[in-house]
Amino acid sequence: MAEIKSTMEMVLERAARMAANAEENNEDLDRTGMRMAAEFLNGEGKNLIDDLLKQPKDKQLAIRAGMANTLLRNIVLPRDTMLVESGTKALKGLLELSQTGDMTSLCTEIQQLLGQYNQHKDQLKQQLETAIKTQMEQKMGQRGKSSGQMAMNPAMHPQYQEELARMLSDLNSQYNQALDQRKQMIRQILTL
Repeated sequence: MAEIKSTMEMVLERAARMAANAEENNEDLDRTGMRMAAEFLNGEGKNLIDDLLKQPKDKQLAIRAGMANTLLRNIVLPRDTMLVESGTKALKGLLELSQTGDMTSLCTEIQQLLGQYNQHKDQLKQQLETAIKTQMEQKMGQRGKSSGQMAMNPAMHPQYQEELARMLSDLNSQYNQALDQRKQMIRQILTL
């Protein structure tokens, strides 16, 4: 005699299939939002909110979440000009997605934070160069050589690269922590 499934087992299997389909659909919508945000960042999309409003209403929340996640991932410490441009454009996109005073304030804070990072990084490099140069001059003075005899380049000193790497690591850690806090606040505003 063939095993007969209970009604409850059949209902549970159907519910599991429906949940898997819903999760798969949400992932597809999330990817759609990510693609739309990537196009915006690449200059292909003109306005994120217009693109979002063209989507079916019941799918907009999931698409918006994908857009926001992609934009947030593109806000990083500016190690080069390309990252500065992409971060600025991502902030603009976030402002489009949520035109609230809180979002404007947070995006302004992030912009200032990224600007301060570069200034702070340059200051640290300058301070380190000055300290190494002073150290080198003192050593030369102890040996009885004048600093005018040799051109000193602090960046060539073995201690410079090691100390610079340590200082930049600490700086990056501090700024990434501050950046992550603001990104989390943005996620809360967008209820992601």
